[in-house]
Amino acid sequence: MTMKTLLILAICLCSAASAQAASQAAAPGRDRSGLPITIKSNELTADNKGKIAVFSGKVVAKQGDITIFADKIAVNYGEKKGEVEKIEATGNVRIVQQNRTGFAAQAVYNSRNGLIVLTGTPHVTQGSDSISGKIITYYVDRDVSIVSGGGDSRVEAVINPPDRKVNADGR
Repeated sequence: MTMKTLLILAICLCSAASAQAASQAAAPGRDRSGLPITIKSNELTADNKGKIAVFSGKVVAKQGDITIFADKIAVNYGEKKGEVEKIEATGNVRIVQQNRTGFAAQAVYNSRNGLIVLTGTPHVTQGSDSISGKIITYYVDRDVSIVSGGGDSRVEAVINPPDRKVNADGR
């Protein structure tokens, strides 16, 4: 595949949804599938027939208010030009959305239904609170999490009470 073809593919993957994105904002509870995905990496390998683009080396992918950092990200695209079905991240995965950060060995993000599945010793932090388990499933748009244990792995949550302010009179 020539460099020109790779460049055209990268532009198609990242900009086909740009026209729709101009009229949408990445607000919580909204479908992000119409927003552009910006991906930066050290290398890109694309397979048009296989409908996959693999970015490797210090990868950073951003769509709306979600940013994914990983060693490698595979973007699987659909039948329609520019349509992204899912993003699979592997190696040192870190996903940031507002004040939440998820860490895992692997993550699969489905932008159409706003679903992220973290595996490989996953844990999520939000402020000083954290949760870990064998599999963490997070519905981004609904702000719903399901954490599963299994085998020797159990779900563990650390929830800190809010800071209490002391009034001048000691209460």
